[in-house]
Amino acid sequence: MLRHPFTRALCALTLTLLSVVGLTGCRSAVDAQQSQSSRTGAVVRGGDLRVGVLGDISPAKFLQIGTGSLNGHIVANVYDTLITLDHRSSTPRPSLATGWTLAPDGLSLTLDLRTGVRFHDGREFTSSDVQQSLLAYLAGPWKPQFKRTAAAITGYDVSDPHRVILRFAHPLGNVFDLLDSAPVIDATTIDGLKAGRTFNGTGPFRFSSWTPNSTVVLVRNDDYWGGAPALDKITFVEGNDPKSLYTRLRTGQLDVVDPAGLTAHDRKLATSRYGFDDIEFTGAESQAYIGVNVANPALADPRVRRAIAFAVDRDRIIDDVYQGSGYPVNLPWPTTSPAYDAAANRTFTRDVAKARAILRDLPPVAPIDLDYSTQGGTSRIVAEIVQSNLKDVGITARLVPNDQTVHAAKLIGGQFSGLWVLEHAFAQFTPSTLAVSAYPFNAAKNASNFVSAEYASAADAAWKTADPSSPAALAAYRRLDSVWLNDLFLVEIGVVIQRATASPNVRGVDWDRRVQFHFAGTSLANPDRRS
Repeated sequence: MLRHPFTRALCALTLTLLSVVGLTGCRSAVDAQQSQSSRTGAVVRGGDLRVGVLGDISPAKFLQIGTGSLNGHIVANVYDTLITLDHRSSTPRPSLATGWTLAPDGLSLTLDLRTGVRFHDGREFTSSDVQQSLLAYLAGPWKPQFKRTAAAITGYDVSDPHRVILRFAHPLGNVFDLLDSAPVIDATTIDGLKAGRTFNGTGPFRFSSWTPNSTVVLVRNDDYWGGAPALDKITFVEGNDPKSLYTRLRTGQLDVVDPAGLTAHDRKLATSRYGFDDIEFTGAESQAYIGVNVANPALADPRVRRAIAFAVDRDRIIDDVYQGSGYPVNLPWPTTSPAYDAAANRTFTRDVAKARAILRDLPPVAPIDLDYSTQGGTSRIVAEIVQSNLKDVGITARLVPNDQTVHAAKLIGGQFSGLWVLEHAFAQFTPSTLAVSAYPFNAAKNASNFVSAEYASAADAAWKTADPSSPAALAAYRRLDSVWLNDLFLVEIGVVIQRATASPNVRGVDWDRRVQFHFAGTSLANPDRRS
């Protein structure tokens, strides 16, 4: 039985003809979201929020979703989306769209648009911007993960400047995931955006400057439709490694560091010993996993992959590497998902004897490459544990370090030769999103080079079911589970709960499901930082 609020909310949205009313008024930027950091108090205006991040802007990947990326933080603060998804319930909430009506057959969605909104260059936002943004999202050069969902929009009615009707090739159970993720961009300056020169949005902050490999500065948008933010500006400070960001945070040079910016050990130290705030990103979980290239002859036999699943010490990885911020799983779903199945997650636990027994009846497994990303250090430690686990059952894994750019390119292109370790997202969205949007899982083309008629059919059945919480959708999720547990082209390790770290001076930090900061409602208790 489905008990999670997600079920009730999405069922109401997709099974009935609905219209959101009474939600068209402007919101205060300070009260913009309902799930923020625990620090409260009077809002003090002014100040420069200094945010530590790993890496620099990458214009070529600007609209791709990446945990803790500077691209994403800019998207979330310079641009708006049509709707926002509630952290806990997944209920769509108004943003640039103030109300919506889904047709009973699930083949069209009418969105009423907010009036009086302007891009940062002063141009008025209208329905044609919705169409142009989604078409630009499809056209690239980006490879956004919701591209397949956007491609299923076959028609746009923008005859009314304050209303848009989207028509679909088939019911889209995850259309609200797309509308929560795809920013409304200015198509007239698209060339500048592709080159990383122009960032013209409608969001609470304006893009001010970019010093490559150093800083990005955003300044307050005083004309923001939701009310001017309290902060004067945001300075993103780019670091090369987590240790440098930790040092800057400890010495007062940073106010907040994103979840990817610190190791779990340093984050725990900062919060438990030195008084920094721990901000748990509810609804933005990721999953640590081992990817498997099933085209590699050494890994082609599902029995070998089954032995690997029994070899992995999930508890050690969650406890030691992630400092207990998460829990082991065999399937990708977090406990907050309506697709979560507690019993199925007990299929594989570390059992060296069982793994050896499986391999005893098979030819010797040739040495296998095990790729990991060098950014941040966490991936390396996970890879070393997995390497040791495999050695315990008689499989030799050779560690292959990649910088973040190479690692991402191998993932997108399906170019890992053997195994790899990484974290994936998308299981925190509508369950059907995972198998049609995430690079490791995409049934049309995935990083494991896994092809299965049953998998493609189950993914389509989930995706094309208008109500993502219906019995039909749940049956499709169980079919996906069966493929994952039997074919094991991915071996899940555990759910990782994303956490940011902030100075006690920071108030009202918010986020979204893509692990992106939202600072419209953020303030500093002491903007001048006077003792």
